[in-house]
Amino acid sequence: MFLEINDLKKSYGNDSNRVEVLKGISFSIERGEICVLLGPSGSGKSTLLNVIGGIDAADSGYVAINGERTVDMKEKVLTRYRRKHLGYVFQMYNLIPNLNVKENIEVGAYLSDKPLDIDDLLKTLGLYEHRHKLPNQLSGGQQQRTAIGRAIVKNPDILLCDEPTGALDYNTSKEILKLIEEVNQKYGNTVIMVTHNDAIKNMADRVIKLRDGQIRKDYRNESKIPASELDW
Repeated sequence: MFLEINDLKKSYGNDSNRVEVLKGISFSIERGEICVLLGPSGSGKSTLLNVIGGIDAADSGYVAINGERTVDMKEKVLTRYRRKHLGYVFQMYNLIPNLNVKENIEVGAYLSDKPLDIDDLLKTLGLYEHRHKLPNQLSGGQQQRTAIGRAIVKNPDILLCDEPTGALDYNTSKEILKLIEEVNQKYGNTVIMVTHNDAIKNMADRVIKLRDGQIRKDYRNESKIPASELDW
């Protein structure tokens, strides 16, 4: 089993203000799968993604990647682990404004011992002819492609995507989902994607539906369809 999530619990606040965000979450994901974490706002999906990514610590339970439990790692080791094995794509692009597209992606390459070929990746991303442009010269979709490039260039085992189409229109969202699918197929990274858009689950190998900090459904998608055929 590549990624194992075991009885994760997480609360914020204390005493009478205490809010349970994760109430004992357990599931596992195979290497190379696309897994969609689906649920309404406040269901705990972004908190869960942050715990998987080592950005946030759970109160109890553990995350194990390839048998290594992140909870057992010292801070220095965890930082190195995040740097080498995890790639992050957020709703907001967080690009460095005074670096061009290629330079923004190169920032990710410096974090890796085995980065992907940047020119090849730029072509996969559809950004090769835009590689010398600054972020403010790009559309929202092109900025998100650049952000995906920065995350994927270090060839992470796991690509964590938090509402990657949340700030984009319908057609651009579909382009980004097709790109995430293509990256998964070409490079074999495991993808975990948080969304509240129900249609996106149809492109996933694995679907985890969350509500009120608990898993309501957990299933393999037997009738997976290409991202290009999604409709909402």
